[in-house]
Amino acid sequence: MSQEYLSIAIWEPLPQMEAASLKTIRELNAIVSRKEYGRDLLYRSGDSEYVLLRYWNSEQARSAAQEDPEVLRCWSRLGNEIKILKVYEKLAEFGVSE
Repeated sequence: MSQEYLSIAIWEPLPQMEAASLKTIRELNAIVSRKEYGRDLLYRSGDSEYVLLRYWNSEQARSAAQEDPEVLRCWSRLGNEIKILKVYEKLAEFGVSE
């Protein structure tokens, strides 16, 4: 059984920060992938909202990422580039078939 689970962040860039925020998100995604914390998918909803799906490889990977200086630098930068609208920290798969 996989330990992978999903986190979702819905955000919008602050005024004049869309290009910078997307650059930072891409940098963050590269770190998450390179260090094998998980994998990311980014979607856009409408004109300004973005939906980031992060599939964490495990709870241990998520904990390590939360203490990783490279990850923390990206999150610090994002604090000046985006407005978080909603976060789902941990979603477990719930199958639709029996």
